[in-house]
Amino acid sequence: MRAGLIGLKLGMTQMFAEDGSRMAVTVLKLGPCPIVALKGVDREGYSAVQLGFEERKPSRVTKPMRGLFAKANVTPRRVLREFRVDALDGYEVGKELTVSQFEVGSFVDISGRTVGKGFAGVVKRWGFRGGRASHGAHKIHRSAGSIGQNQSPGRVFKNKKMAGHMGDRNRTVQNIRVAAVDFEKNLLIVRGSIPGSKGSVVLVRDAVKKG
Repeated sequence: MRAGLIGLKLGMTQMFAEDGSRMAVTVLKLGPCPIVALKGVDREGYSAVQLGFEERKPSRVTKPMRGLFAKANVTPRRVLREFRVDALDGYEVGKELTVSQFEVGSFVDISGRTVGKGFAGVVKRWGFRGGRASHGAHKIHRSAGSIGQNQSPGRVFKNKKMAGHMGDRNRTVQNIRVAAVDFEKNLLIVRGSIPGSKGSVVLVRDAVKKG
């Protein structure tokens, strides 16, 4: 397993496949991501590469973080993320990783933070049908209905689908096919949609379930 890349979700558009069919794609701006630190098995208990993304003013960085960046001889970065790797061979502090490590037709796993929807009812959150629109229905049109039984068991079971906070969760979509790569602009174009709003931070790794 090799290190992935940090990037931004720029938005969605559409492209035409080789057979002429139209497909929805998502445009990601990945890297360049300098290696800020390396973590080895002897000290940390696992092998990992810490990457930075998007430059930041030194005045906006805490003193300990400034020391970390100075040690790596890297300008301060806004985002820091860690990627587990099988071995640290070929990785050096200060080296930049770019979108060139991905190729068209390969599969990737993409992690992002979903769009927050606030407090949502069961119809929006879980797709419940709701109550009847008329014929005696009174203020139950978007209600959840019954949430349990009677005196036995006398409680609501765990994980019952009810109204509550929706979205704003870390989610990963797997086996996303790479549709195109723009090496000059550091753009990765993938098929379909991915979690997150425009401008949100995403992590892109090689697909775990497909080589």
